Amino acid sequence: MSEQEAITQCINGNVSEFAKLYETYVQPVYRFIYYKTHHRETAEDITSATFMKALEKIQTFNPDKASFKTWLYQIARNNVVDHYRSYREISNIDDIWDMNTGENIETDTDIKMKLDSVREYLKKLKPEQREIILLRVWDGLGFQEIAEITGKTEASCKMMFKRTVDRLRGDMAVLALLIYFINN
Repeated sequence: MSEQEAITQCINGNVSEFAKLYETYVQPVYRFIYYKTHHRETAEDITSATFMKALEKIQTFNPDKASFKTWLYQIARNNVVDHYRSYREISNIDDIWDMNTGENIETDTDIKMKLDSVREYLKKLKPEQREIILLRVWDGLGFQEIAEITGKTEASCKMMFKRTVDRLRGDMAVLALLIYFINN
């Protein structure tokens, strides 16, 4: 069954088909939330709330406005914002992130040190630049999806990504290569 068929089944009341959508998107949505919270349990809770809200609001999904993936990421992003509105911490939501690749990098000291260098460099970026880089490079989203998630135009996302990557290449050519090799 295709994604659209599963969505149609859910809209028509057959919510058991939502499990297929959940299985497809739970890991990418969790990673996205984890980048924002930097806390495993919080990311798990917000991921769960995201899928619960998506299931409750599935009738409002409109494929003409956005893909299901984009719609789900928007729910996740809004849930993260809501979490930080209710959870008063000194840190800025846009400054909280992580680059967990799902691998056990603790056992490979060389890769861990390189990733720490990437993290330190990315901390120097503006939060909106960092978010676009993470969505594009780590989550593999297209610019249209990134634009819909962030509320920016596709052209501004492309431009911000290009300028940031050009700066990255100029400042830290080795780290740019590392980013490329980690994702390929």
